[in-house]
Amino acid sequence: MDAASSPSSRVEPLVRVRSLHLTLTSAAGPVAILRGADLDIAAGEAVGLVGPSGSGKTSLLMVLAGLERPTAGSVRIDGAEITGFNEDQLARLRRGVGIVYQAFHLIAGMTALENVAVPLELAGRRDAKDQARAALDAVGLGHRLRHLPGQLSGGEQQRVAIARAFAPLPRLLLADEPTGNLDQETGSAVIELLFRLRAEYGTALLLVTHDPALAGRCGRILRMADGRIAELAGAGAS
Repeated sequence: MDAASSPSSRVEPLVRVRSLHLTLTSAAGPVAILRGADLDIAAGEAVGLVGPSGSGKTSLLMVLAGLERPTAGSVRIDGAEITGFNEDQLARLRRGVGIVYQAFHLIAGMTALENVAVPLELAGRRDAKDQARAALDAVGLGHRLRHLPGQLSGGEQQRVAIARAFAPLPRLLLADEPTGNLDQETGSAVIELLFRLRAEYGTALLLVTHDPALAGRCGRILRMADGRIAELAGAGAS
């Protein structure tokens, strides 16, 4: 059985990646980032992805989010083959895929409320501000709605980013080193929040991390090396 395949999945998974390749150009010439990666994620499943820097973990997340076009291979999300999507279709895909980055990626000139409301407004939600308020309440920031990112601590900024990711109720959440810029205590609180919301909403999670203990919070742990998902490293509890 493929190391990246869920052993209990008998129906088509929420995410199915086959023979995924990504080659990017550089000053030195073409660079193969992904080299035939395979991956299955079942609906509601939590998967930890570990591996050395440069192994292709972030690039895989960017492809799944529709932010990077693969060179070859198949990517199916919720039954749809996304590799042939046009820009409008990719924009709609991104509305159903939440992303939490290491560096927060909040818009500096917007309040916490506005940052969370943006993806909802782009999706045409008339209740965007109400949903954003509810999402910020859920992460304990209902009292910081009108604060700019520069007026928030690192932990608060990441909680805003988590609220933004969960507000559209995505079926899939991609988290790329979400505690990488936080101290241990703040990072632990952010992770508790992320896993609580994931369980509450039934959201599938692909978590990239260098922390084996954090990866162990997931139901499965996969290891990436040289652009491939090379081995099943172990299992935890989501």
